[in-house]
Amino acid sequence: MSPEIRPMTRDDLSHVLDWAADEGWNPGQSDAAHFIGADPEGFLMALHDGAPAAAVSVVRVGPEHAFLGLFLCRADLRGRGLGTAVWTSGLARVNGASVGLDGVVAQQESYGRAGFQRHHATLRFAGSVPAPAGRLVSRPFSEADLADALALDTAATGFARAPFLTGWLKNAPDRHVRAIHIGGHLAGYAAMRRCRVGWKIGPLHARDETVARRLLDDLVVLAEGAQIMLDVPDCNAPALAAAEALGLSQVFETARMWTGPAPGGDTALEYGVCTLELG
Repeated sequence: MSPEIRPMTRDDLSHVLDWAADEGWNPGQSDAAHFIGADPEGFLMALHDGAPAAAVSVVRVGPEHAFLGLFLCRADLRGRGLGTAVWTSGLARVNGASVGLDGVVAQQESYGRAGFQRHHATLRFAGSVPAPAGRLVSRPFSEADLADALALDTAATGFARAPFLTGWLKNAPDRHVRAIHIGGHLAGYAAMRRCRVGWKIGPLHARDETVARRLLDDLVVLAEGAQIMLDVPDCNAPALAAAEALGLSQVFETARMWTGPAPGGDTALEYGVCTLELG
Protein backbone atom coordinates (compact mmCIF):
# COMPACT_ATOMS: atom_id res chain seq x y z
CA MET A 1 0.00 0.00 0.00
CA SER A 2 1.42 3.38 -1.00
CA PRO A 3 1.83 5.96 1.75
CA GLU A 4 -0.13 9.19 1.76
CA ILE A 5 2.05 12.02 0.43
CA ARG A 6 1.05 15.65 0.74
CA PRO A 7 2.60 19.14 0.69
CA MET A 8 4.00 20.25 4.03
CA THR A 9 2.54 23.02 6.10
CA ARG A 10 4.89 25.41 7.85
CA ASP A 11 4.38 23.41 11.05
CA ASP A 12 5.24 20.21 9.18
CA LEU A 13 8.42 21.83 7.92
CA SER A 14 9.34 22.89 11.45
CA HIS A 15 8.92 19.25 12.48
CA VAL A 16 11.15 18.07 9.63
CA LEU A 17 13.79 20.62 10.59
CA ASP A 18 13.75 19.09 14.07
CA TRP A 19 14.61 15.78 12.38
CA ALA A 20 17.41 17.60 10.54
CA ALA A 21 18.71 18.96 13.84
CA ASP A 22 18.71 15.43 15.27
CA GLU A 23 20.91 14.41 12.29
CA GLY A 24 23.35 17.21 13.12
CA TRP A 25 22.34 19.53 10.26
CA ASN A 26 21.97 22.55 12.58
CA PRO A 27 19.15 24.43 10.81
CA GLY A 28 18.54 28.15 11.22
CA GLN A 29 16.12 29.33 13.85
CA SER A 30 13.68 30.78 11.30
CA ASP A 31 14.38 28.44 8.37
CA ALA A 32 10.86 27.03 8.25
CA ALA A 33 9.28 30.43 7.68
CA HIS A 34 11.76 31.31 4.94
CA PHE A 35 12.07 27.93 3.21
CA ILE A 36 8.34 27.40 2.72
CA GLY A 37 8.12 30.64 0.73
CA ALA A 38 10.66 29.43 -1.81
CA ASP A 39 8.15 27.07 -3.43
CA PRO A 40 5.21 26.15 -1.16
CA GLU A 41 4.27 23.06 -3.18
CA GLY A 42 7.87 21.83 -3.25
CA PHE A 43 8.01 20.47 0.31
CA LEU A 44 6.49 16.99 0.53
CA MET A 45 5.81 14.68 3.45
CA ALA A 46 4.95 10.99 3.54
CA LEU A 47 2.68 9.79 6.32
CA HIS A 48 2.64 6.45 8.12
CA ASP A 49 -0.50 5.68 10.15
CA GLY A 50 -1.35 9.36 9.80
CA ALA A 51 1.91 10.59 11.33
CA PRO A 52 4.90 12.30 9.62
CA ALA A 53 7.31 9.65 8.40
CA ALA A 54 9.54 10.93 5.57
CA ALA A 55 10.17 14.17 3.73
CA VAL A 56 11.86 15.80 0.76
CA SER A 57 12.01 19.26 -0.77
CA VAL A 58 12.28 19.74 -4.53
CA VAL A 59 12.13 23.48 -5.04
CA ARG A 60 12.04 25.19 -8.42
CA VAL A 61 14.93 27.62 -8.87
CA GLY A 62 14.14 28.54 -12.48
CA PRO A 63 12.11 27.38 -15.47
CA GLU A 64 14.47 24.48 -16.20
CA HIS A 65 16.04 23.74 -12.82
CA ALA A 66 15.05 22.58 -9.35
CA PHE A 67 16.95 21.81 -6.16
CA LEU A 68 16.47 18.82 -3.88
CA GLY A 69 17.09 18.78 -0.14
CA LEU A 70 15.71 17.80 3.26
CA PHE A 71 15.51 14.13 2.24
CA LEU A 72 14.82 12.55 5.61
CA CYS A 73 13.03 9.56 7.07
CA ARG A 74 12.18 8.84 10.67
CA ALA A 75 14.83 6.48 12.02
CA ASP A 76 12.27 3.95 13.29
CA LEU A 77 10.56 3.73 9.87
CA ARG A 78 13.53 3.33 7.56
CA GLY A 79 13.59 0.40 5.16
CA ARG A 80 9.85 0.50 4.44
CA GLY A 81 9.96 2.41 1.15
CA LEU A 82 8.66 5.67 2.61
CA GLY A 83 11.73 7.63 1.59
CA THR A 84 11.64 6.19 -1.92
CA ALA A 85 7.97 7.09 -2.26
CA VAL A 86 8.39 10.73 -1.24
CA TRP A 87 11.59 11.07 -3.32
CA THR A 88 9.77 9.79 -6.40
CA SER A 89 6.84 12.14 -5.84
CA GLY A 90 9.14 15.11 -5.41
CA LEU A 91 11.02 14.46 -8.64
CA ALA A 92 7.78 13.77 -10.54
CA ARG A 93 6.53 17.23 -9.62
CA VAL A 94 9.44 18.83 -11.53
CA ASN A 95 9.54 16.29 -14.34
CA GLY A 96 11.78 17.53 -17.14
CA ALA A 97 13.82 19.86 -14.95
CA SER A 98 17.50 19.38 -14.25
CA VAL A 99 17.60 18.74 -10.49
CA GLY A 100 20.52 19.60 -8.23
CA LEU A 101 21.48 18.66 -4.70
CA ASP A 102 24.37 18.86 -2.26
CA GLY A 103 25.10 15.23 -1.39
CA VAL A 104 27.14 14.03 1.57
CA VAL A 105 30.08 11.80 0.70
CA ALA A 106 28.41 8.63 2.01
CA GLN A 107 25.42 9.05 -0.33
CA GLN A 108 27.12 10.25 -3.51
CA GLU A 109 27.33 6.79 -5.03
CA SER A 110 23.63 6.25 -4.37
CA TYR A 111 22.78 9.61 -5.95
CA GLY A 112 24.91 8.66 -8.93
CA ARG A 113 22.80 5.54 -9.45
CA ALA A 114 19.74 7.81 -9.36
CA GLY A 115 21.08 9.84 -12.27
CA PHE A 116 22.94 12.65 -10.49
CA GLN A 117 26.38 13.64 -11.76
CA ARG A 118 29.02 15.47 -9.74
CA HIS A 119 29.64 19.09 -10.70
CA HIS A 120 31.94 20.27 -7.91
CA ALA A 121 32.47 19.90 -4.17
CA THR A 122 31.06 22.23 -1.53
CA LEU A 123 33.29 22.52 1.54
CA ARG A 124 31.96 23.49 4.98
CA PHE A 125 34.27 25.72 7.02
CA ALA A 126 33.56 26.48 10.67
CA GLY A 127 35.10 28.01 13.74
CA SER A 128 35.00 30.70 16.37
CA VAL A 129 37.42 33.46 15.51
CA PRO A 130 38.29 36.77 17.17
CA ALA A 131 36.77 39.86 15.64
CA PRO A 132 39.16 41.98 13.58
CA ALA A 133 39.96 45.46 14.83
CA GLY A 134 38.35 48.50 13.25
CA ARG A 135 34.92 49.69 12.35
CA LEU A 136 32.41 47.93 10.10
CA VAL A 137 33.06 48.55 6.41
CA SER A 138 29.70 47.28 5.16
CA ARG A 139 26.29 48.73 5.87
CA PRO A 140 22.94 47.07 6.57
CA PHE A 141 21.30 45.67 3.44
CA SER A 142 18.26 47.69 2.40
CA GLU A 143 15.31 47.25 0.08
CA ALA A 144 17.07 49.54 -2.39
CA ASP A 145 19.79 46.87 -2.74
CA LEU A 146 17.39 44.05 -3.61
CA ALA A 147 17.24 44.33 -7.40
CA ASP A 148 21.03 44.40 -7.74
CA ALA A 149 21.38 41.56 -5.23
CA LEU A 150 18.92 39.39 -7.17
CA ALA A 151 20.89 40.05 -10.35
CA LEU A 152 24.14 39.11 -8.60
CA ASP A 153 22.54 35.95 -7.20
CA THR A 154 21.45 34.90 -10.69
CA ALA A 155 24.91 35.69 -12.07
CA ALA A 156 26.55 33.59 -9.33
CA THR A 157 24.16 30.62 -9.27
CA GLY A 158 22.08 30.67 -12.44
CA PHE A 159 19.00 30.54 -10.20
CA ALA A 160 15.89 32.72 -10.39
CA ARG A 161 14.52 32.84 -6.83
CA ALA A 162 13.29 36.34 -6.12
CA PRO A 163 10.38 35.31 -3.82
CA PHE A 164 12.73 33.38 -1.53
CA LEU A 165 15.56 35.91 -1.43
CA THR A 166 13.21 38.86 -0.89
CA GLY A 167 12.50 37.49 2.58
CA TRP A 168 15.90 35.90 3.20
CA LEU A 169 17.76 39.19 2.69
CA LYS A 170 15.91 41.12 5.40
CA ASN A 171 17.65 42.07 8.64
CA ALA A 172 16.00 40.65 11.75
CA PRO A 173 16.98 39.85 15.35
CA ASP A 174 18.25 36.44 14.21
CA ARG A 175 19.74 37.61 10.91
CA HIS A 176 22.38 40.09 9.73
CA VAL A 177 22.44 41.11 6.07
CA ARG A 178 25.24 43.41 4.92
CA ALA A 179 26.14 45.16 1.67
CA ILE A 180 29.19 46.91 0.22
CA HIS A 181 28.99 49.48 -2.55
CA ILE A 182 31.80 50.74 -4.74
CA GLY A 183 31.25 53.68 -7.04
CA GLY A 184 27.57 53.71 -6.22
CA HIS A 185 27.08 50.08 -7.29
CA LEU A 186 26.51 46.94 -5.22
CA ALA A 187 29.86 45.12 -5.08
CA GLY A 188 28.80 42.36 -2.72
CA TYR A 189 26.38 41.28 -0.02
CA ALA A 190 26.12 38.58 2.59
CA ALA A 191 23.53 37.14 4.97
CA MET A 192 24.21 35.42 8.28
CA ARG A 193 21.47 33.67 10.25
CA ARG A 194 21.42 32.37 13.79
CA CYS A 195 21.22 28.59 13.96
CA ARG A 196 20.63 26.20 16.82
CA VAL A 197 24.39 26.35 17.30
CA GLY A 198 26.20 29.48 16.17
CA TRP A 199 25.64 31.28 12.88
CA LYS A 200 25.63 30.24 9.21
CA ILE A 201 26.74 32.60 6.47
CA GLY A 202 25.02 32.44 3.11
CA PRO A 203 24.68 33.62 0.53
CA LEU A 204 27.91 35.57 0.22
CA HIS A 205 28.25 36.96 -3.30
CA ALA A 206 30.97 39.42 -4.22
CA ARG A 207 32.55 40.90 -7.31
CA ASP A 208 36.05 40.16 -5.97
CA GLU A 209 37.95 38.64 -3.07
CA THR A 210 38.62 41.96 -1.34
CA VAL A 211 34.91 42.70 -1.04
CA ALA A 212 34.21 39.14 0.14
CA ARG A 213 36.85 39.38 2.85
CA ARG A 214 35.51 42.71 4.07
CA LEU A 215 32.02 41.24 4.35
CA LEU A 216 33.38 38.23 6.22
CA ASP A 217 35.28 40.44 8.64
CA ASP A 218 32.13 42.40 9.42
CA LEU A 219 30.07 39.26 9.95
CA VAL A 220 32.69 37.95 12.38
CA VAL A 221 32.27 41.17 14.39
CA LEU A 222 28.51 40.73 14.42
CA ALA A 223 28.78 37.07 15.49
CA GLU A 224 30.43 38.28 18.71
CA GLY A 225 32.69 35.27 19.16
CA ALA A 226 30.08 32.60 18.40
CA GLN A 227 30.81 29.78 15.97
CA ILE A 228 30.29 30.64 12.31
CA MET A 229 29.85 28.26 9.37
CA LEU A 230 30.44 28.92 5.68
CA ASP A 231 29.86 26.59 2.70
CA VAL A 232 32.26 27.28 -0.17
CA PRO A 233 32.39 25.84 -3.72
CA ASP A 234 35.80 24.22 -4.10
CA CYS A 235 36.15 25.61 -7.64
CA ASN A 236 36.43 29.15 -6.22
CA ALA A 237 40.03 29.28 -5.00
CA PRO A 238 39.85 32.87 -3.66
CA ALA A 239 36.79 31.88 -1.60
CA LEU A 240 38.68 28.95 -0.07
CA ALA A 241 41.60 31.26 0.68
CA ALA A 242 39.29 33.79 2.32
CA ALA A 243 37.77 31.15 4.61
CA GLU A 244 41.20 29.84 5.60
CA ALA A 245 42.62 33.34 6.13
CA LEU A 246 39.77 34.04 8.53
CA GLY A 247 40.93 31.10 10.65
CA LEU A 248 38.06 28.74 9.81
CA SER A 249 38.69 25.00 9.46
CA GLN A 250 37.15 22.62 6.97
CA VAL A 251 34.78 20.27 8.81
CA PHE A 252 33.04 18.31 6.03
CA GLU A 253 32.19 18.31 2.36
CA THR A 254 29.32 17.62 0.02
CA ALA A 255 29.13 17.37 -3.76
CA ARG A 256 26.96 19.63 -5.89
CA MET A 257 25.32 17.17 -8.29
CA TRP A 258 22.84 17.59 -11.15
CA THR A 259 20.66 15.22 -13.16
CA GLY A 260 21.18 17.32 -16.29
CA PRO A 261 22.88 20.55 -17.29
CA ALA A 262 23.87 22.78 -14.39
CA PRO A 263 22.62 26.37 -14.41
CA GLY A 264 24.99 28.84 -15.97
CA GLY A 265 26.16 30.44 -12.72
CA ASP A 266 29.65 31.86 -12.27
CA THR A 267 31.02 30.33 -9.06
CA ALA A 268 33.81 32.93 -9.08
CA LEU A 269 31.13 35.25 -7.63
CA GLU A 270 29.98 32.75 -5.01
CA TYR A 271 32.00 32.98 -1.79
CA GLY A 272 29.33 31.33 0.32
CA VAL A 273 26.45 29.04 -0.66
CA CYS A 274 23.03 30.20 0.50
CA THR A 275 21.96 26.85 2.03
CA LEU A 276 22.75 23.21 1.37
CA GLU A 277 19.00 22.51 1.42
CA LEU A 278 17.96 25.03 -1.26
CA GLY A 279 21.23 25.64 -3.10
